[in-house]
Amino acid sequence: MPFLVWVVRDGQVNTDVASNASVALLSVGAVTAAFIVGPIYDLLGCQICLLLGGWTYALYAGSLLAYNHHHNGGFVIAAGAILGLGAAFLWIPQGVIMTTYVPEAQKGRAIAVFWIIFNLGGSVGSFASLGLNFHSSKGTVSDSTYIAYIVIMLFGWVVGSLLLVTEKQLNGKYTGARTSTIKEKYAGMSLSRTLATFKFAFSVLTQWRMLCLIPMFFYANVFYTYQQNAVNAETFNIRTRSLNSALYWLAQMFGGLFMGAVLDFGRLTRKQRGCVAWTILFVTGFCIWGGGYAFQLWSNKRIAAGHKQDVDMRDRIYIGPMFLYIFYGMYDALWQGFCYWMIGANSNNPAVNAIMVGAYKTSQSCGGAMAWRLSSTHVPAMNQMAMNWGLTIGTLLIAVPSVLTISLTSQDPGNTIEGKDEEAAPEFVTADEKVELK
Repeated sequence: MPFLVWVVRDGQVNTDVASNASVALLSVGAVTAAFIVGPIYDLLGCQICLLLGGWTYALYAGSLLAYNHHHNGGFVIAAGAILGLGAAFLWIPQGVIMTTYVPEAQKGRAIAVFWIIFNLGGSVGSFASLGLNFHSSKGTVSDSTYIAYIVIMLFGWVVGSLLLVTEKQLNGKYTGARTSTIKEKYAGMSLSRTLATFKFAFSVLTQWRMLCLIPMFFYANVFYTYQQNAVNAETFNIRTRSLNSALYWLAQMFGGLFMGAVLDFGRLTRKQRGCVAWTILFVTGFCIWGGGYAFQLWSNKRIAAGHKQDVDMRDRIYIGPMFLYIFYGMYDALWQGFCYWMIGANSNNPAVNAIMVGAYKTSQSCGGAMAWRLSSTHVPAMNQMAMNWGLTIGTLLIAVPSVLTISLTSQDPGNTIEGKDEEAAPEFVTADEKVELK
């Protein structure tokens, strides 16, 4: 469901409106993930978070449909801001489940499985858009495309409401503990406990290993702007953009599977796996963005000659850009899979991981908002490409200390999955909950 947002937005000719809506979406999402959803995730639980956030995707798609008829850019931007709020309530539980509720030796596999299912929606949506718009000569996708996406999004929201209480199921599996109900947790809330919760969140976020990863987190959404606007939207016609999006999400599925296999490779220690994955990111990133530089030189010449949004899938010149776009998609999966794995490698505690995933989504949203703002102010595409290339290499280098200090196993205080001493539990855990952990 989330990636359908990018698919429907790719159908817009007015990239300025889409970019400003993305700025609103990511800015609100950054604040929400950092200061609201992460710290209070333990109170709300997965099911409530999904109910609060899921419907906002359909609202955003509906605003794009309305824009095609009424050209109300303000509604699209407002819907983007509301989606930013809702997305935080969806992404935090998703990240916690993916990085916490599996054994350490299977975290790469869990990320890979999620990435395949996750991008399957984007692929199906893009192929549907390709079929609906194959003979279209308009610059935007048809109304039926948006309606189909809205129906799918609302269906996904309803299915999410049927999710079992995952914390109860899996904490029970590992510890036999009874998960407190929301009413019980709320009854135990106090000002001192609330302050202790945010104090604990601050202590998690200011660890030096976490700080070294923040630049990588920040960059995790920056490249979308350049790839989807300057490359896809400005170069290809509508049906070819849909095909490119489908290939992009398919490549992400293979990229996630590959990175998951590397991160779970049993013959290497966890630290060695992290180093191998980092090396793959560094080498492939340098090569892919080198290809991006060659593409941008070619694209600048075409635009200068008056060619824009005219490359079709049947053209011979389409082959090279097509493979470049596929590699862009695959690299996104490699990057984000590694980021999530590093979060899981630092902790097995759901409360800790909720905070770290919140930091990840916050940093990611800040980077994305910055990038979309640059796009909306018409920063030259070559400058955007150079920024992405530099951030790829620079943020990987900053992350080296965290990668080199990966431990053989996560040593969390108060780790409910690994059964650590309850006396070491985070200070926002109440005395009654400590007894349950014991």
